Amino acid sequence: QLSVVESGGGLAQPGGSLRLACTASGFTLRDYPVGWFRQVPGKRREGVACIARDEPTTWYSVSAKDRFTISRDNANNALYLEMDDLRPDDTANYFCTAGRCDLVGEGFHYEQQHRTEFWGQGTQVTVSS
Repeated sequence: QLSVVESGGGLAQPGGSLRLACTASGFTLRDYPVGWFRQVPGKRREGVACIARDEPTTWYSVSAKDRFTISRDNANNALYLEMDDLRPDDTANYFCTAGRCDLVGEGFHYEQQHRTEFWGQGTQVTVSS
């Protein structure tokens, strides 16, 4: 069974932190570009952070830069997103993906795509006081 499963979402207060995790089964994450997207109902899915396939370079959207940190644990075949200084507009369903990176940073658009993509079901993050 080839899949990715997210965990770690929940309720956080503004200024707080959450750590999302994504575990992959049936394939190796380091063979793919990997990243996190988020989506609010009625809005387009937004790329948040990525790690390129062939190098450890990380990429962040404008809203995620300096607050979120993406990391990959090759030994455990897992992907993480550490989110600090959370804001109410970070509220969204967060998806882990292997095989697709697509985000808009400060002055650039980063995209990397594999012929195969894996998407999780998402984990809800709500930031509210």
